[in-house]
Amino acid sequence: MAMQISSTVPAQNLDLFQARRASFKCQPSTLKSASTVTHSLKSVGTELTKKHLANLEKLLQKQVPEPTNQTVSQPTHGVSNKGSLANNRRKNLLEDLNLARIWSETRAAEEMSPRHLNRLQRLLSKTEEYSPRNHLGSRWREYHGSNDWDGLLDPLDENLRREVVRYGEFVQAAYHAFHSNPAMSAGKPPSPQQVSLPDRSYRVTKSLYGTSSVGLPKWVDDVAPDLGWMTQQSSWIGYVAVCEDRREIQRMGRRDIVIALRGTSTCLEWAENMRAQLVEMPGDHDPTEIQPKVECGFLSLYKTCGANVPSLAESVVEEVKRLIELYKGEDLSITVTGHSLGAALALLVGDELSTCAPQVPPIAVFSFGGPRVGNKGFANQINAKNVKVLRIVNNQDLITRVPGIPMVEELNDNMPLAYAHVGTELRVDTKMSPYLKPNADVACCHDLEAYLHLVDGFMASNCPFRANAKRSLVKLLNEQGSNVKRLYTSKAQALSLNFERQGLAASGCLPSPS
Repeated sequence: MAMQISSTVPAQNLDLFQARRASFKCQPSTLKSASTVTHSLKSVGTELTKKHLANLEKLLQKQVPEPTNQTVSQPTHGVSNKGSLANNRRKNLLEDLNLARIWSETRAAEEMSPRHLNRLQRLLSKTEEYSPRNHLGSRWREYHGSNDWDGLLDPLDENLRREVVRYGEFVQAAYHAFHSNPAMSAGKPPSPQQVSLPDRSYRVTKSLYGTSSVGLPKWVDDVAPDLGWMTQQSSWIGYVAVCEDRREIQRMGRRDIVIALRGTSTCLEWAENMRAQLVEMPGDHDPTEIQPKVECGFLSLYKTCGANVPSLAESVVEEVKRLIELYKGEDLSITVTGHSLGAALALLVGDELSTCAPQVPPIAVFSFGGPRVGNKGFANQINAKNVKVLRIVNNQDLITRVPGIPMVEELNDNMPLAYAHVGTELRVDTKMSPYLKPNADVACCHDLEAYLHLVDGFMASNCPFRANAKRSLVKLLNEQGSNVKRLYTSKAQALSLNFERQGLAASGCLPSPS
């Protein structure tokens, strides 16, 4: 060591340097290690991390006191032992603080920043708010699918988003109306169902009923005599409504006729869903083309008459023909919308309405979480009749993948389960929502309110959930609370959210059988 020093220090100053070196005191600073930790976590940059770092520095100062009168002349091994002891103490302290847990909580804290928390509070506490209803005017045919919504889906056009959510709310109204009074009298025709429409510019003109052609065994009544409406063969399934508000007609650019159909609710409807074999559609078809076939159960619910009610096919065709004649000379549109089973029936309705009159207005189908309905021949028939179909599909929804076997339709169109989808697809994803758990269950991924939540926040396939989403989270928390991230459910409780005081009724959206 002396040789190294003498190589860099003049000889005349060597004695003086060694004397000063002998009196030099080594004072290790605990603040240095704290600053090192601060530098390693500097990227976190939140108040929570600063608080933990302040606590860490205090603990280090208490646990590792500054040594006094420690000179370099002491044995080298003593300094190294004490240094290693201090390092071990610091290491144990860091392990006790569990910085990995602090990091994850800090990320959650970033998500719940004051700005984000204010937005959550607004979505939880406000009443229903809608995206702006812009004037569609001469572009209404484009939004109704005249060009198969080309250029409007990815990114999603704001006017189309509002229209899709609005038609989904018509289906929610069908769910609410049915579950408020599901039972039907077996001995007399039913009274008109009371429907509370989300859009007051429309008026309900006709109630629609679906009837199953199958029945439950008699022993079911003996085993479970209190099932009631769950086993009735005919049930209220939807309605026809027409826009009558002049200002809304002017905004939309035409008078709109809506047919809204709910999803599976009764035991016999579930039984019909299970009849997955393909059957030929009635009517004359071109023998040179693939013969159109649809699922047996869907066709049964569509065509079967009840004891006191006509079939769904007869009712909807009769009412639409009446409205076309009533508003003859006006610009009209026909919009068929449904969820789950209702989405499947909506395709059959659109197919039949396209030929119900000499001059039929443009027909569009907005389906939410719809299963496959028919084979490729049926899809070709829908396209040939110029019925426009927009299928809103959740990437995690299993119902949209049944019935049928994947790839079968490409192998052989005549196979019993050779199903094919129809129309244009708008695909959303549960994992894109910052509020829903990425592993949400099957019922949540198929729930209609979850669909509307995802559509309201969808911007594009490569973009995150939009920050200025308008749809309230109250109904989503009320119906799918177990599938909402715990961070937001706890914040909702902290904000003293009272669903009963809000007067919100459950939508009654029942998942279709999986």
